[in-house]
Amino acid sequence: MTNEIPITDDRPPALVVTAMVDHVLGLAATWTAWDGRPSQVDQRIYTPHKAIRRAADHLIDHLAEVEARLAGHETIADRWHASAITTPADLAPFTEQDLEEAASRLLRLAQLWSDRLNALTPDQLDHSPGEGWSFRQLAFHLAGSVYYADAVGDLSLVHELPAS
Repeated sequence: MTNEIPITDDRPPALVVTAMVDHVLGLAATWTAWDGRPSQVDQRIYTPHKAIRRAADHLIDHLAEVEARLAGHETIADRWHASAITTPADLAPFTEQDLEEAASRLLRLAQLWSDRLNALTPDQLDHSPGEGWSFRQLAFHLAGSVYYADAVGDLSLVHELPAS
């Protein structure tokens, strides 16, 4: 993930966010094959649970920012350690039930983002109130949350045996 100003294009911002969630859940569908060994990327550890947690937290944090700015309030700073820490819960096996919970959570967050972004005018998307990136830029920034899922990767081939 980066803090550089996000580059945007002509895609609808709501579609950018929902495509990110679809990508994360597409990879997560393979994570029940996870063998319990974390991935290390950029000196950080990633697991299926951590990837889901980070994607969801990112959606929540920036949605709170959008809503606060639209209401004319200061945003509450995120004081969490993000991906710098790995919790014991992050190391738990990733089950079908975990996948169902993740899908439920992420799809509902994607719907909230889609509803919010689709309700804004192009001017509101590009000239957003308050301090920070425009809401269009925030949506494109969220697309970078695929990073967490990509760090775990596609585990569908992990348990396949070599051809005889």
